[in-house]
Amino acid sequence: MGALGDLLSLIATPLYYAISAVLVGWHKLFTTLGMDPDGGSTWALSIIGLTVVIRALLIPLFVKQIKSSRNMQLLQPKVRALQEKYKHDREKLAAETMNLYRDTGTNPFAACLPLLVQMPIFITLFHLLNEAARDSTPHGFLNVNMAESFGSALIFGRIPLAESFWGAGVWRADGGQLGVMLLALFLVLAMTATTFVTQRQLMSKNMPADAMSGPYAQQQKMLLYILPVAFGVGGVAFPIGVLLYWTTSNLWTMGQQFYVIRNNPAPGTPAFAAKEKRDAAKAARHGGATATATAAVEETTEERRPAQRQQPKRQSRDQRRKGQPNQPNQSKQGNQAKSTGDAGVEKKDGGSR
Repeated sequence: MGALGDLLSLIATPLYYAISAVLVGWHKLFTTLGMDPDGGSTWALSIIGLTVVIRALLIPLFVKQIKSSRNMQLLQPKVRALQEKYKHDREKLAAETMNLYRDTGTNPFAACLPLLVQMPIFITLFHLLNEAARDSTPHGFLNVNMAESFGSALIFGRIPLAESFWGAGVWRADGGQLGVMLLALFLVLAMTATTFVTQRQLMSKNMPADAMSGPYAQQQKMLLYILPVAFGVGGVAFPIGVLLYWTTSNLWTMGQQFYVIRNNPAPGTPAFAAKEKRDAAKAARHGGATATATAAVEETTEERRPAQRQQPKRQSRDQRRKGQPNQPNQSKQGNQAKSTGDAGVEKKDGGSR
């Protein structure tokens, strides 16, 4: 047990320093802005700030998760074909399935990466808050005074940030704390609901029709109900500060997933069809506006176009000698007749001379 304890301590110590550094940083920022350093709202906002920083750092893993989930969905017809081909040879089926995933660059476990990475953070925050509340034990960058402040912080002036639904039960000998139970129950329900909605959003919007059956779809349907129930049952023992972290993280996941599904959906899914419809409507609107603008430009250009310059009429020698003005508005036929008459007169005059 001593060796195991040393190993766990070796793993936990860097996490204590990393998480406490972000937590203390946000706490100092809010304190600088004028908030009460011992106030529950200051520490609650610091936990929310910690969640935002963690989720921002996990964006690359989230992108990898989305790509892996999309590839898994699109590969389901090929997986079912392999299952039909090797249904009597499980070893060959497993080998061919892994080859398919390797050739397409799909990692079946990538979908769990954000959750797996957050679990140590979740547990570390639990221990930071729990031990700070129990005996003001500092960890990482939390000193004794800050650990005492963190462990005794009260939300709304009377709800301990370190208390849980189960710990504040009204069935306790001291009567419990109904306000703590109500706030903790609200956060547990919010955490459960956001987990369910996020998973449901993925299945209903970003899964093609042919991927809604088979082992992968069955796995997704099981997770749709198992994860919320697991979080709901376990949530009654989590401190309010930890529930605040997890609910905020779920809200981030839901918004981030909504953005990705809306703007970069998997082909063949309802979200993809909805995006095509939006793009077509947007193109139609922009096309109509462009056509109207083009017509207006052409009309303006036509109005500003200068009058066509008329070429001077060719004059006869006699007209040039007499200095007659040019008449540009005569028709071509009249010009030709005039030229013929002038030529006759000129010839006659020449003969008389």
